[in-house]
Amino acid sequence: MREIIFDTETTGFDPKTGDRLVEIGCIELVDRRETGQTFHAYFNPERDMPAAAEAVHGLSIQFLSDKPLFAERIDELMAFLGDAPLIAHNAVFDFGFVNAELARAGRPALDMARMCCTVQMARKLHPGAKHSLDALCTRYGIDRSHRVKHGALLDAELLAHLYIEMTGGRQIGLGLASSAAGSAAASPSSPMAARGHDRPFREPRPHMASAADLARHAAFVAGLNQPLWLDTV
Repeated sequence: MREIIFDTETTGFDPKTGDRLVEIGCIELVDRRETGQTFHAYFNPERDMPAAAEAVHGLSIQFLSDKPLFAERIDELMAFLGDAPLIAHNAVFDFGFVNAELARAGRPALDMARMCCTVQMARKLHPGAKHSLDALCTRYGIDRSHRVKHGALLDAELLAHLYIEMTGGRQIGLGLASSAAGSAAASPSSPMAARGHDRPFREPRPHMASAADLARHAAFVAGLNQPLWLDTV
């Protein structure tokens, strides 16, 4: 299954009051594993950058002034997103800004039915705990030492690792479920029931020590010079 993890950076909190999207970072997952395919872009917001927002992500209007408008890269972004489910942390915020930019460009909005919010997932998994990206990375042992400021692609990468852990860890993508299903379908008395389809069957091998093995072991122990365990006798 293909899924897209994404994050955004903006000029503020509310697109309805004139705030704009300035960065988006997307990570592709297939069967809960990163494929290495990403989409990342900065956008000229056509407005000033509030100091409070710049303090969070470090993106100045001087840096963004020569970047393309969102409308100029819509087709690339939509092609990358495809029809995959879209996962974000506090997803309503990110969907709100992307859809506001799409509306500004006269394009259809993203279907909210595609939305998966990791904050909502965390609230169900860890009620009463902190649900920020930093707090959850700490909980799941995800290294974020390189995260000095917020950045859309960096945060999407951290969120991808977090999402994988929150949905069962990396073993989800290792084919264990399909192997189990194949084994269950096999006859309980057949060799296939106890192994995966791609593993050769081997007859059970005896593992108990023979009389000769025991005799050799006793002779070896008898020849030890002052074994340590005799000090406790």
